[in-house]
Amino acid sequence: MENIVIDVCDLKKVYGEQTVLQDIDIGFEEGSCTGIVGNNGSGKTVLFKCICGFVKPTEGYVKVNGKIIGKEVDFIEDAGIIIETPGFINSLSGLKNLEMLAALNDKIGREEIIATLETVGLREAMNKKVKNYSLGMRQRLGIAQAIMERPGILILDEPFNGLDKIGVVEMRGIIKDMNKNGTTIIISSHNNEDIKELCGRVIELDGGMIKNDTQYK
Repeated sequence: MENIVIDVCDLKKVYGEQTVLQDIDIGFEEGSCTGIVGNNGSGKTVLFKCICGFVKPTEGYVKVNGKIIGKEVDFIEDAGIIIETPGFINSLSGLKNLEMLAALNDKIGREEIIATLETVGLREAMNKKVKNYSLGMRQRLGIAQAIMERPGILILDEPFNGLDKIGVVEMRGIIKDMNKNGTTIIISSHNNEDIKELCGRVIELDGGMIKNDTQYK
């Protein structure tokens, strides 16, 4: 078996009387790109939040790079994350927002941030206030914050929301390149074309349980 970077073991999550995840047992191999699909309410976003440490499982655990999330570390490490709409400070520029986020880990400087903004097509708009960004520009900024530190893991929940067709093609290319360079990626999308183009494995959730787990390549 290849090196398992993310190990989801017998995961269950209950809110009140509603079980939103049950019997989730998945290992994600290093350098893989896995698609998580399913209808609204199937448990995709809650699964992503459990993997990241934003939500505590009712039963089971998530282990990332050998460390149990919520016990040995509070949150996932060396990861770029998009879950739901990325939150930014509207009164600041795109560049300033990323500089503030980068300062938390102090891994990269202004030069790398500007290079990332160029990669996602926001170089010319980097000094504009985020309140003046379109939905697509905000989404590009969200992708920039997820990839700017060149993390070993990407957790992407509907990362193409708000992008036009050209934007989707460009962002798919960025994700493909990162995967080729060894980044382990978990991604959800309502667009089957995104999943088909990017993912070598597809896991379908239905009612909080794994319905299908198919390896394509």
